[in-house]
Amino acid sequence: MFKKILITTDGSALAAQAANAGIDFARSVGAQVIALSVIEPFVTTSAFDGLASGYGVDPVDIDEALAKNAAKYVSQIIERAKEAGVHAEPCVVSGFNVAEAIVNTAAEQGCDLIFIGSHGRSGFSRLLLGSVTAKILPLSTTAVLVYRAQDDKA
Repeated sequence: MFKKILITTDGSALAAQAANAGIDFARSVGAQVIALSVIEPFVTTSAFDGLASGYGVDPVDIDEALAKNAAKYVSQIIERAKEAGVHAEPCVVSGFNVAEAIVNTAAEQGCDLIFIGSHGRSGFSRLLLGSVTAKILPLSTTAVLVYRAQDDKA
């Protein structure tokens, strides 16, 4: 049924847990994996308006560091998939809206499933922090499988 699965990561331990489950799922259905990390441009995360330039902050340097970290996170998924015998390809994209970037990448890559973790936040913390997963659900025309990651602290 599923031939190409998009697995997302932000580099967190909970995302790694979900990625491992996604790889296991891909292996069980004989699918390949696209490992995706989305970076938000520095101007998005800092509301950069030139003020930081007075402090020697170069948004290009920060964006390059973010891209390097994202590539590292994706490579960890690629290695895990290789160990599991699952074909996987890396993908790092930049976008102002992470949920839209995930949905658009799934469509562009021809994925038939988005496999994404959820931290399971509720109440005020969900309102305050938001949920990329919750934003993907109404946007996506691709099937979405939400994996409920288990926080080690819980």
